[in-house]
Amino acid sequence: MEPHPLNTSFDWTPLRGPFRRITLEQARRYDEDGCFVLADALDADTVRDLLAEIDPIEAQTEAMLRALPEQKFFIARAGEITFAPHLVTRSARLRAFCAAALFRDLVHDLIGPTVRLYWEQSVYKKPETAADFPWHQDNGYTYVEPQQYLTCWIALTDATESNGCPWIVPGLHRLGTLRHSMTDLGWRCLEQAADAVPVPLRAGSMAVFSSLTPHRTGPNLTDQTRKAYIVQFAPDGARTLRPDAGGGPPRAEPCADPDRQFLILRDGQVP
Repeated sequence: MEPHPLNTSFDWTPLRGPFRRITLEQARRYDEDGCFVLADALDADTVRDLLAEIDPIEAQTEAMLRALPEQKFFIARAGEITFAPHLVTRSARLRAFCAAALFRDLVHDLIGPTVRLYWEQSVYKKPETAADFPWHQDNGYTYVEPQQYLTCWIALTDATESNGCPWIVPGLHRLGTLRHSMTDLGWRCLEQAADAVPVPLRAGSMAVFSSLTPHRTGPNLTDQTRKAYIVQFAPDGARTLRPDAGGGPPRAEPCADPDRQFLILRDGQVP
């Protein structure tokens, strides 16, 4: 393991209460492992509503991929795995969901008093997809400063070891962003991890982890689609750093697009 070229110094910031939503044990797990599970965070009606919003958009994404000459785009592959980003720009219901009290409390506890939505997307892994999704950190895809932001991996269907639940490597989040290399299946920071831990989830539960927690999902060996909705949050003022092709200082872009990176919390209150 090597640090990311832009990760020249990093210190993990431990959580400090008081907490609105998480328990002291969950705070400990987040600090030590980089992840905890919020079991049954959503009721069945909410999951059903989310699927009603996301399924038609995902179907359009699948159709778009099938129309391409190689039936793939970047890391999305028709009939295998789809990614549909920026759903909040197409659904008022999803926009409201991402700004709901559950997430306002979580970002207060895990990030700070003033927080924006950073990114959200559906990820559907199709039946009998043999390929896994490689070990990576979310901050390895697009480098953000501060490096320490939040991912909520929401299971819209049961996520099991058989159909591609998340796996994490505890503890490595404390090193900051690692160097990643590109593979045919996506960016990768680890070849393998002997101490990896599976994170199976019932529909409506979520894995809450740091942008720095190495994670992967395994193959879907079942005959049903594994459906997930990924929602990420970053502190207000966060910036995307993009390397300069000429070797100069990285270009900084604020993560503040008003259409999709809107404020969730301002000074601990509803904006």
